[in-house]
Amino acid sequence: MDAFTFHNPTKLIFGKNQVEALKDQLPAHTKKVLLVYGGGSIKKNGIYEQVIAQLDQAEVEVVELSGVEPNPRLSTVRKGVDLCKQENVDFILAVGGGSVIDCTKTIAAGAKYDGDAWELVTKQASPKGALPFGTVLTLAATGSEMNAGAVITNWETNEKYGWGFPPYTFPTFSILDPQNTMSVPRDQTIYGIVDMMSHLFEQYFHNETQSPVQDEMVEGVLRTVIDTAPKLLDNLESYQHRETILYAGTIALNGMLQMGYSGDWGSHNIEHAVSAVYDIPHAGGLAILFPNWMKHNVEVNEKRFVRMATKVFNVDTEGKTDREVALEGIEALRSFWSSLGAPETLADYDIQDDKFDVIVDRAMNRGAFGNFSKLEGKDVEKILVMSK
Repeated sequence: MDAFTFHNPTKLIFGKNQVEALKDQLPAHTKKVLLVYGGGSIKKNGIYEQVIAQLDQAEVEVVELSGVEPNPRLSTVRKGVDLCKQENVDFILAVGGGSVIDCTKTIAAGAKYDGDAWELVTKQASPKGALPFGTVLTLAATGSEMNAGAVITNWETNEKYGWGFPPYTFPTFSILDPQNTMSVPRDQTIYGIVDMMSHLFEQYFHNETQSPVQDEMVEGVLRTVIDTAPKLLDNLESYQHRETILYAGTIALNGMLQMGYSGDWGSHNIEHAVSAVYDIPHAGGLAILFPNWMKHNVEVNEKRFVRMATKVFNVDTEGKTDREVALEGIEALRSFWSSLGAPETLADYDIQDDKFDVIVDRAMNRGAFGNFSKLEGKDVEKILVMSK
């Protein structure tokens, strides 16, 4: 393993009715809170009222920013930054899924920065601080509730980038109540499952030769998600299955599974380019692209794919070559995601090849990428063609 230092400062508050802990988590002397949320589902399922009741008990003034997009926009970040500065906000509360939290992280850093927040996202500048913020999670998917990363889209330039700057962009606390995810519709539940599995696979494909503990943990979480996902989709109101999937999404990307090595993250980079141009659901893009990234890179390390096939999907190796086993494992992943109802091709989103050159250009904005397998523009194009 590579040398590493692990530090995650986010306080995780997990379980039934834990939103009641909210008022006691606000920093001392908090006077004004910016409440950030999405399209209004929290008002339909009662979470909004619960949160407001807690903020009222804490005797803080509330300023609201609603309408955060599924692929959070720079324009919304800028609105939030302006509100923080104009209203003298001293704490931000994200109530929603990963998009709301990602937007909040960028607002928090932008509120303490004199320039445009896009300069932080594109790493032209580094934040020197951030407003403290917490989260009340309503969707099991991204893991943003317990990490420092965020993804922001500049729709004016069709650019979408991941960024983050520890320790400033870690939530102070995150409240996770599985009850708050029980009203999530079937399609969003599927996307969340694909998203967390993709995070696990991104970390699983690495070139470190001494990682038995990490590998076993990733494989264990993957097997648990694969076992639980169909049961949850058969009963969307199952507290037990919502609880398992919610915790899996958090553990999948809070840093614990990637100590001592770097995962790949190439598929995410390609998907960011696709959804920057077409604004499709992030996990939908990953469901299409990731298996084709695997096929494209199977020769890089066949043994790695064989391990995935046997340890995660229980592929029988009898009488088969390593290549056959590896490809069968990749097909098992594709079949599993398809069985859940995830998209299989870019055509499922009416995406044709007329803008592949634009997507490749956006993907290559920061040069070659990927830690397991370094991708150039020609590789991205091949994966897009495979994904048609």
